Amino acid sequence: MCRALAYLGQPVLLDNLLYQPDSALVKQTFMPKMLHLLNLAGFGLKAWDRNSHEPDKPFSYASTALPVFDRNLKSLAEKIRATCVLAHVRGVEYSTAVEISLQNVHPFQFPGVRLALAHNGDLVRMSDMKPLLAEHVRPEFAKMINGTTDSEWIYALLVSHLENPSRYVTVDEIARALEKTLAIIRKTRAHLGIATSSPVNLFITTGREIVAARYCFDFGCYRTDDPARVIEANFTYYSLWYTSGREYGYYDGEWKMIGGADTADSIMIASEPLTRDTSTWLEVPEYSMIYADTRSGRPTVEIRYLD
Repeated sequence: MCRALAYLGQPVLLDNLLYQPDSALVKQTFMPKMLHLLNLAGFGLKAWDRNSHEPDKPFSYASTALPVFDRNLKSLAEKIRATCVLAHVRGVEYSTAVEISLQNVHPFQFPGVRLALAHNGDLVRMSDMKPLLAEHVRPEFAKMINGTTDSEWIYALLVSHLENPSRYVTVDEIARALEKTLAIIRKTRAHLGIATSSPVNLFITTGREIVAARYCFDFGCYRTDDPARVIEANFTYYSLWYTSGREYGYYDGEWKMIGGADTADSIMIASEPLTRDTSTWLEVPEYSMIYADTRSGRPTVEIRYLD
């Protein structure tokens, strides 16, 4: 199980998302609170600063090293403030067949495309699905797929269903493209007779908007031929939480988001709450997407249910 977080709002120090809080993203790699699967296959992030040079172009960082021992990442995290962040720690099945490489580190962002995507989940029998999915990927994006993950294919499908992913893209356009992407995957699985639980929690951003989906194909269905293939995630829906407020930081001896939804100008979406106090966090409903943009000067949060 991978883990990810997306943030949009007032400038925040990366260290305050990745390292400092009680359940910071880096800490989740070795002591997660929800779904006790380790994440040891790489770390990546995209971070946007509206006051930086070329504000639509993010800071990017990717490494296959364990982030808890990554001095370069820690040094950068202590210096960079960002108004939008998408960060991801990769978890993979314990197998010699799994490829750990920079090409497989999330988030994915093709050259010239505004959107970046991170994925928490696993599409079973992806090798069987690729030839059928390829029919729905535009050629210019198909040739940009460099890694071996199902996640990069989901990303290629998503951007293929945007009219012009190199320009400014609205949350409504992203939402429609996401629904089309899930429908294609669902149809492909049905064609191949795939009915095994496959979680697809997605985190998507342009630096101005964030969209996240909490979704699972055939939840609760698992293989019966090999007990070793039945993992914890087959019985527990992958978690996704969000919190919004006026400002996120360290207040009164603890990490938290202060201010209510009425005055919110910052939102964070994460695989699990980053703070010990979870009273300000809300669970994203199953089979839904949550999205926020800054059209009104502050994040406007909406939830849409998915088929």
